[in-house]
Amino acid sequence: MPNKSEPPQKSSDGTVVSADQTSERPQIRVRGQYIKDLSFENPNAGKQFGNDSAPKIDISVSVNGRGQSDNNHEIELHISAKATVGGELKFLVELVYAGVFAITGIPADKLEPIVLIECPRILFPFARRIVADCCRDGGYPALMLEPIDFAQMYMQRKSEAREGQTRPEKTN
Repeated sequence: MPNKSEPPQKSSDGTVVSADQTSERPQIRVRGQYIKDLSFENPNAGKQFGNDSAPKIDISVSVNGRGQSDNNHEIELHISAKATVGGELKFLVELVYAGVFAITGIPADKLEPIVLIECPRILFPFARRIVADCCRDGGYPALMLEPIDFAQMYMQRKSEAREGQTRPEKTN
């Protein structure tokens, strides 16, 4: 039985495209992931044993994304955790964990949320393990970061950008 092929279609610019090119499915593929930068500072190494005071831990997380060639995007997840007791630094871990993602079938106006929400969500469990291992290997209990709401971070970032654009300039 012969295969019936669908008639060719024309794109918006008039070029002929096949039916399978017009209905490209959205796809996110991890091409690779890696540590770009990792620092663990333990200025009072060895003194943490015998100290039962709970540390104050400040955690910051940010995401950056940039396009590369051929639908590839590099996403960087920046995580910093600083532990202090009574103002004295116990440890500081700083990690930039990145991944290259091939993103296809997504319109340009829908790409930013994919890059800044979905891709970091994929990277986070691996970065979380690295931070936990660094703290544990530094002689502290493993720091298990809570799951991060990257959608909320994205919405806050967009809101701050809008406020920055609408805020009047101060002149002297």
